[in-house]
Amino acid sequence: MRTLAILGSTGSIGLSTLDVVRQHPEKFSVAGLAAGQDIAGLARQIEEFRPTAVSVRDEASVARLREMLGDCKPEIYFGTEGAAMVASLEETDMVVSAIVGAAGLVPTVSAIKAGKHIALANKETLVVAGQLVSDLIKKHNVHLLPVDSEHSAIFQSLQGHRTEDVERIILTASGGPFRNTPQEELKEVTPERALKHPQWSMGAKITIDSATLMNKGLEVIEAHWLFNMPAEKIGVVVHPQSIIHSMVEYIDGCVIAQLGAPDMRAPIAYALAWPERCESGIHKLDLVKTGTLTFEEPDRLRFPALNLAFDALKAGRTYPAVLNAANEIAVAAFLQKKIGFTGIAETVDKTMQAHEPFSPVELEEYLQADRWARERALKFIE
Repeated sequence: MRTLAILGSTGSIGLSTLDVVRQHPEKFSVAGLAAGQDIAGLARQIEEFRPTAVSVRDEASVARLREMLGDCKPEIYFGTEGAAMVASLEETDMVVSAIVGAAGLVPTVSAIKAGKHIALANKETLVVAGQLVSDLIKKHNVHLLPVDSEHSAIFQSLQGHRTEDVERIILTASGGPFRNTPQEELKEVTPERALKHPQWSMGAKITIDSATLMNKGLEVIEAHWLFNMPAEKIGVVVHPQSIIHSMVEYIDGCVIAQLGAPDMRAPIAYALAWPERCESGIHKLDLVKTGTLTFEEPDRLRFPALNLAFDALKAGRTYPAVLNAANEIAVAAFLQKKIGFTGIAETVDKTMQAHEPFSPVELEEYLQADRWARERALKFIE
């Protein structure tokens, strides 16, 4: 029996994780849940899974949650500290880190320091503080298992092979909803159009990131830290069908790929049960019905966010943290219709150009770079 704490339990990854848990009551139990604004959803999860502790976004939500609960009365915490408390529960074996954005960094670090294995769906944790997290993983001797479908695919394709035999890793991208949209039309894209992803069902922020290709850029940085690969050995290819989730090319010319239906329950189940496998509940892949699989180069002129991410990775220091923070602010502004679609990458670019980088060591220094970038990005938007 593996006991879990799920950070971001009411989001798309959290809901999929609980569905996998629901299918395997003999394998998994839930000790902790951390959620944001969906208090009613959290209340339903508490009634079903009976955790010992939960966390909500703010103190006002604590009273609201208590009013909704029946007989089950877990400890209720709030804020970043509350999520960190849930992540550090003594009885947990593994923490599913699925809080959206840089907000997931502090609770994930707390979980690692508490000796918990991490199923990582929060790529921003490694984007913002990759060196710190990597050092802590080694120090506390815990497993960091990727949940992003692309990184799970690479992780699976590396099994049984030597890292020194890898020529490169290849991340696949759906291309988003505007893969074939002319560049001059991108300025007129609305949030409503951008939120209609052609393949995946995800939260608003990650869906917009997929539309700009920033999500793929963040995944490049995450892959660097997960698999100890330099930027030069990380490739990106657009694969609209989203059947091949990523690939590893070896020095002998052979390529190993992981295929499956575009459903996040598969990589979640793999991370939760690793080194075993368990039923995920997804539809089995029918290759005959799937038909043709196509690939193309990403258009980096129309989607400059991908280049910005590669630039941040190569420059290192605090640039990745600044890239991520500025992007979070810009995406929020786009969703609020304060800037246009192309303004997202423009805001990130301006913020990175204004930044004076430094080499962070402590967690607070990474958070300092994050705060600076948010303030500067807001000024550019205003």
